[in-house]
Amino acid sequence: MNEITTINPTGLQVEAAETMPHSIEAEQQLLGAILTNNDIYDRVASIINAKHFFDPVHARIYEVAAARIAKNNLASPVTLKAFMEDDEGLKELGGPAYLARLAASAVSSFAVRDYAQMIYDLAIRRDLIGLGRDISAKAAKVDVASEPREQIVEAEQALYKLAEQGQTESGFQSFLKAVTEAVNVANAAYQRDGGMAGISTGLIDMDSKLGGLHPSDLLILAGRPSMGKTSLATNLAFNIAKAYKKGTRPDGTTGAVEGGVVGFFSLEMSAEQLASRILAEASEISSHKIRQGDMDESEFRRFVEAAKELEACPLYIDDTPALPISQVAARARRLKRTHGLDVVIVDYLQLLRGTAENRVQEIGEISMGLKAIAKELNIPVIALSQLSRQVENREDKRPQLSDLRESGSIEQDADVVMFVFREEYYVEREKPGDHELDKMAEWQERMSRLHAKAEVIIGKQRHGPIGTVELSFEAQFTRFGNLVKPWQQGDDQGY
Repeated sequence: MNEITTINPTGLQVEAAETMPHSIEAEQQLLGAILTNNDIYDRVASIINAKHFFDPVHARIYEVAAARIAKNNLASPVTLKAFMEDDEGLKELGGPAYLARLAASAVSSFAVRDYAQMIYDLAIRRDLIGLGRDISAKAAKVDVASEPREQIVEAEQALYKLAEQGQTESGFQSFLKAVTEAVNVANAAYQRDGGMAGISTGLIDMDSKLGGLHPSDLLILAGRPSMGKTSLATNLAFNIAKAYKKGTRPDGTTGAVEGGVVGFFSLEMSAEQLASRILAEASEISSHKIRQGDMDESEFRRFVEAAKELEACPLYIDDTPALPISQVAARARRLKRTHGLDVVIVDYLQLLRGTAENRVQEIGEISMGLKAIAKELNIPVIALSQLSRQVENREDKRPQLSDLRESGSIEQDADVVMFVFREEYYVEREKPGDHELDKMAEWQERMSRLHAKAEVIIGKQRHGPIGTVELSFEAQFTRFGNLVKPWQQGDDQGY
């Protein structure tokens, strides 16, 4: 090897022409430790692999040793000699005698993980330098096909990929570790008096059925137009953001201990329309009045106070139309990095774009992408979905799993599938003529029974029961709430 190198006081070798972080000594001593005790390989294999070595000869030595150890064969200077005799790089370093020198300079076994981590960290630094150069070179080259915005997304994805590589505890984990995590989740629910382990939706009956919103879950909220899908989604977003409290979690990390930071992808409505809906709910002024500006002084004061209260809510809205699923992932990562992120809501799934030409395959790609975001960022993702028209052709209009548009992939990828259903909407349209007195009396009785009520039908739940949750629905405020049961009439448990 003919490169000119200098050694600084810390033992870190750098190229004279160009600073590239690396430590030849650390690589030599770690390889020596593996060649003298093959059991050490298992302790460092989860941290580094061949590509993390700066010296290409060291990378090849590690690769050959790893391949032999994987087959339960001995990897030592003597056994590796046969495989590397013709290696030109090794010849430059002194041939097979270099392998013996490595074994002689082995670091003690208790320090191997520290050395492996050091080699890994230096490799990441080199990757960052390379990534910076790529970004700079791409930006300098003015090309019609490469828009600056696209370059920013690409750079963010590459950076995030680099950050995710640092998860050294990936791969298999012992059953003990898995059991410990399960006990911690159960303990969190127990500490809340048997409430739930996930994030509260702010709706008591829904929380008791779902156990809250769980990290890495994909929840589909489906319904026909005018059933209130978006209203329920905005209600959940508002409830979660309003309850947000930051603190130290049981695992020692800092983040949301109550409520959470919400990212809302609104592909159908503008951010301003969505904000109006949330303000209508918070101020208890009808959204129609807000749109028309038809408010008296006390209502307007209430409206402004609600707006001030909402200013502090960590609710972030992205109303870019026809977003590709890859952009949703990139923007969610960016939000998590900059402000934190505890829940993502997408309104609605069919308005996202994929890369497949076939519509069914495209929807499959989108639902898989949403599930991947939930797992990757370890947060619940709520995606709204349209239902097919076949619901309208049935006498019983309650939706079921088969009504999901392009249902196969959505149903398969989702952990929870919920349907919003308001029977009042359909009965209202069956109003008999004024001359049909008997029918009119029966219709009025049905309407009074169904008025201001909604159902959320849980059609699938991977980790819990299916069934129906009854909620109140105030149409003028587009607000869902807890329904007071007949036996709770004297209590203040609903609103």
